Amino acid sequence: MRQATSPQDATARSPARALPGDVDETLALLGAGNYVADRSLATALFLALKLARPLFLEGEAGVGKTEIAKVLADTLGRRLIRLQCYEGLDVASAAYEWNYSRQMIEIRLAEAAGGANRDALARDIYAESFLIKRPLLQALEADLAGPPVLLIDELDRTDEPFEAYLLELLADYQVTIPELGTVAAASPPIVVVTSNRTREIHDALKRRCFYYWVDYPSAEREMQILRVKAPRAGEALARQVVAFVQKLRGRDLFKLPGVAETIDWADALVQLDKVALDPQAIDDTLGVLLKYQDDIARIRGSEAAHLLGQVKAELAAGAR
Repeated sequence: MRQATSPQDATARSPARALPGDVDETLALLGAGNYVADRSLATALFLALKLARPLFLEGEAGVGKTEIAKVLADTLGRRLIRLQCYEGLDVASAAYEWNYSRQMIEIRLAEAAGGANRDALARDIYAESFLIKRPLLQALEADLAGPPVLLIDELDRTDEPFEAYLLELLADYQVTIPELGTVAAASPPIVVVTSNRTREIHDALKRRCFYYWVDYPSAEREMQILRVKAPRAGEALARQVVAFVQKLRGRDLFKLPGVAETIDWADALVQLDKVALDPQAIDDTLGVLLKYQDDIARIRGSEAAHLLGQVKAELAAGAR
């Protein structure tokens, strides 16, 4: 059976700290984890934390949705439990399953001993000790450092029946196990749900969450991100990289580059000892920035040179 992503060990996490008291503290918390956020995102996150509601983050791939959960776990000193979604994900992989081999051994031992009470045996083999806990159930367990951060990543990859299964968890922070009963969290975990919007998520799930659309950043904010995430890139190179990527996002491409690609591209150019963009460097490294051959073919060569000319002219005009 395919198993969901197991919870990540938090051996290197920061010491546990209290939740932020206002939006400014939330901005500072994200900043402490090297996450550059605007105030509207910090406001949505603060309210989700303050009111103990799941936060549903939707947006294109590579804009930093998953990173928010990672930063929260690190800066708050909480355990991060990540459920990576995929098509066909089921309850056994995401929430729990029974340890059938141990149950069979228990049954055989009871039969060998003779005189086994069937009703008592049925109760015994469905005790919690026979339960294999997957990420959703693990997120409901108490933790000395505080409730964990549960990341349900790329929910749009799953099927609608699994989406429906999450409704109880997101509304009441509990999971009902037919053979055992209801398992509820003593303190609600911090829940972050992400979607790349490859399909629409049902309104019933969205209503249980605070919603925020994570958009591509402005040029100014993307520059701030590069200063934090790619500090070795010089100011001139970073400005050209950001301006070029911003231009690309205005083109009709199959997959627009996200912030993650901007960071990777800046790092790649630094490794090539580039202090400024040139047409050859762009053509040689487009595979870092764009992930589909049709997009690369459309931009490589004269189009890349044309965009670079626009970028340099605009930056020069702005410097005057």
